Amino acid sequence: MANRTSSASKTRVGKYELGRTLGEGSFAKVKFARNIETGENVAIKIVDKEKVMKHKMIGQIKREISTMKLIRHPNVIRMYEVMASKTKIYIVLEFVTGGELFDKIASRGRFKEEEARKYFQQLINAVDYCHSRGAYHRDLKPENLLLDANGVLKVSDFGLSALPQQLRDDGLLHTTCGTPNYVAPEVINNKGYNGAKADLWSCGVILFVLMAGYLPFEDPNLVGLYKKIFKADFTCPPWFSSSAKKLIKRILDPNPSTRITIAEIIENEWFKKGYVPPRFEQADVSLDDVDAIFNELGDSQNFVVEHREEGSVVPATMNAFELISTSQGLNLSSLFEKQMGLVKRETRFTSKCSANEIISKIEAAAMPMGFGVRKNNYKMKLLGEKTGRKGQLAVTTEIFEVAPSLCMVELRKSRGDTLEFHTFYNNLSTGLKDIVWRTTDGGKVEEKGVIAGSAAQSCPRQ
Repeated sequence: MANRTSSASKTRVGKYELGRTLGEGSFAKVKFARNIETGENVAIKIVDKEKVMKHKMIGQIKREISTMKLIRHPNVIRMYEVMASKTKIYIVLEFVTGGELFDKIASRGRFKEEEARKYFQQLINAVDYCHSRGAYHRDLKPENLLLDANGVLKVSDFGLSALPQQLRDDGLLHTTCGTPNYVAPEVINNKGYNGAKADLWSCGVILFVLMAGYLPFEDPNLVGLYKKIFKADFTCPPWFSSSAKKLIKRILDPNPSTRITIAEIIENEWFKKGYVPPRFEQADVSLDDVDAIFNELGDSQNFVVEHREEGSVVPATMNAFELISTSQGLNLSSLFEKQMGLVKRETRFTSKCSANEIISKIEAAAMPMGFGVRKNNYKMKLLGEKTGRKGQLAVTTEIFEVAPSLCMVELRKSRGDTLEFHTFYNNLSTGLKDIVWRTTDGGKVEEKGVIAGSAAQSCPRQ
């Protein structure tokens, strides 16, 4: 967690002290937090009650939280508890520090078949278990595959990333969601689909990427991409073994009725090599607190109040360990990367300027681009005036002090389209080039510059 200095403000919810924002979307944001009683680090998903009620999602939220509480599996991010205030729901989740699985591919290339199989086995274990509990992810993709400190795969946002409509009379789901490159053809078809079969297709795409280092279906045009997906128009590279090719082709079958099932995958000879079934205990779980989160009386033990201890306003500070765990070594090799069809939703850079100078520079660069600026101490919200493909683009900016003369700046898409965020940042970075900490040879920002302390240019003084 990014710790505030002794004089800065702290926010506490129940026994948890809230820290930096890890991510955010239209209905919720996820914050790093620390259990002040045990010292344990957790992630807390904060859901806006008013928005949930406005979109008539109370029943869905309750069902999904109930399902998540029942899921206790070593390859799924665990939910510890759920709390609520008058305006928010707090979902306390396991926090893992190993980063995204696909960060490893981005840094070192594709996996060998044996290692890819190991991760795929863990992914199938998680998906199979959750399906048995009635939970369908429907958005399996790189951001949702995390690793813990021991390298164990953890599926995140299971059942919470895309809140499903209830099954209709035909027994199928009808909500089109997911990331285009990973989504099953029947989901795009919008005629109803089986959640388990759609999840399995996404698992097949993920397996392909683990072994190939690139996506099976890619096209710069969305219509062209969908045509390839509908026809399962892909080719396995020559280094795939024949048994791996056969399995992937059976998973990426565009006809869900003939697509291989998870039960059949578990019996597949390629899959079974070195397979160790997961071991875990099923604990007794109470669901009493799920209804209590919407109890307006505030008399439940799950009812909490946000306490903010105000102090002098200073940037958040971040020590070396927290800096490394922020992004698997803080990959600064490029300020924006497009890897395997995925444009990241956040980016970071370092600067030797003061926090106030950085804020002024960002504001000066963003406003001519048609972005309104709202400032709250050392956080900024940049809101686009134009409506894009997914509504207005909103970008959250936060500044952290990592050393007395060094700041880390994080820009995070909080609303809108990721590709539009990419374009926005490319344009914004032009106006920020004189404050970004760069190597003396004029090249890209050093990946380990923050930790190793490579030579850098100073911040220009106005």
